[in-house]
Amino acid sequence: MAKRQIVFLMTDTTRFDMLGAYGNKDMKTPNLDKLASEGMRFDRAYTTQPVCGPARSCIFTGLYPHGTGSFTNSVPLWQGVKTISEYLTPKGIHSAYIGKWHLDGGDYFGNGECPPCYDSEYWYDMRNFLQELNTEERIESRKKLRDGGKEVKAESTFAHRVVDRALDFIEKNKDRDFFLTVSLDEPHGPYRCPEPYASMYKDYKWPVTPDMKDRLEHKPKAERLWASGREKEDKDNINITPSGLLGCNSFADYELGRVIDKVNECTKDAMVVYTSDHGDALDSHSLNIKGPSVYDAVAKIPLIIRGGVYMPTKEGVVYPHVASHVDLLPTFLDYYGLEIPPFLHGVSMRKAIEDPEGEGYRKWAMVEFHRYEVDHDGFGGLQLMRGLVGDRYKLCEFLTDSDELFDNEVDPYELENLIEDKRYTEVRDEMHEALMEEMNAKRDPFRGYQWRYRYWCPEDKSDWECDGYTRQRPTGEGEVKQLDYETGLEITEYVRPKKKHGQAT
Repeated sequence: MAKRQIVFLMTDTTRFDMLGAYGNKDMKTPNLDKLASEGMRFDRAYTTQPVCGPARSCIFTGLYPHGTGSFTNSVPLWQGVKTISEYLTPKGIHSAYIGKWHLDGGDYFGNGECPPCYDSEYWYDMRNFLQELNTEERIESRKKLRDGGKEVKAESTFAHRVVDRALDFIEKNKDRDFFLTVSLDEPHGPYRCPEPYASMYKDYKWPVTPDMKDRLEHKPKAERLWASGREKEDKDNINITPSGLLGCNSFADYELGRVIDKVNECTKDAMVVYTSDHGDALDSHSLNIKGPSVYDAVAKIPLIIRGGVYMPTKEGVVYPHVASHVDLLPTFLDYYGLEIPPFLHGVSMRKAIEDPEGEGYRKWAMVEFHRYEVDHDGFGGLQLMRGLVGDRYKLCEFLTDSDELFDNEVDPYELENLIEDKRYTEVRDEMHEALMEEMNAKRDPFRGYQWRYRYWCPEDKSDWECDGYTRQRPTGEGEVKQLDYETGLEITEYVRPKKKHGQAT
């Protein structure tokens, strides 16, 4: 009987259109492009928060960042929140994590300590990498080549050392069930990579698209502050030259190609999945890097799945409907034939994988934001945002700012904010109700009547009961059942009937 094996590949800060498979033929990413041709490319896949730590907290727990504790960088997962290894290892599935983790609450590089239920022999994060270097090498490893950094050898990079360990793991564990994560920091800055990649895009100019000319009129103040004046610059002479980012992106493709080749050699029946945590604005909407937004440049991510023997994919299929990172962990559990706990926020993507030409497996994907990092406000401080993305429409609500609605069918570059356009009242209100329901059902700790009543609402629908949901949520196998405060009995209903105004609760 074939083994159940998954190899999960990740990069950091890879926009969806930084892969040739997503239509940008200027991008030299032959290995990931080939993977897409052999499996499924998801055309509308979204991160749940366009920030490194929170995005990863969702991927590896199956919970939105607001439910993991790690809803901003430099904050660890809450006690009791399980990552995928804690579901798999007790079931005899060997789990290894090699590469960037970013979920221990430490600094950018991590604390170097193996999390529960992962193979400590293969654990290797960015602090472990730095600990292999002397003082001079550490300083050099953080220099951008354009700032005087020395020529880079592949063997000296984090990506190469991560992949070397991954190849060893696959070779030694090819005859057993396993889950392997290979998580590169590249192409995230400082963009260190060897030749020919370092100069591959030396004179390349990123194509100018209409969204790069957005002056953010009728957009939230948070976006104008984020733009920091770029919205006022000359839009007839835009010149974006991300040679370091793109060169490092092609280098990351090369390194991941080494892993894919090893899979094809040793574990050809394995499922291979590739994604990135978030994108990079690259001056789209006059913005840079990432932050509180549902714009495609930062929130839409590449997602490629080449299914394994227990969930096969058709070759070269493009899935056109919305998908979400929150569904990856339930899909992995499904692949291994394990129960999907009822409290997870995502669902298995099996329906999409088995019937990619059918209707979408989910109607909306939720994108949220809280803050970039807890110990500094260099990226805007507290910005509570919740958004819904569908096949056609996007709704983005800022708790203390104005909101956005986009119709991607008629406005693919998301230039016209339709939040107060009466032609879209029905769509907007339907999405708003769906967003309120999602926040309630997932026990979003930041929910409250302030979300219910927005400045564009025809009437104030807010109430003190906050829609009547209890604090508790469904429990899974092996969890202690929560008890009702009023009766002391196990909770079986998770929505408390709403009271009339003035009635005691």
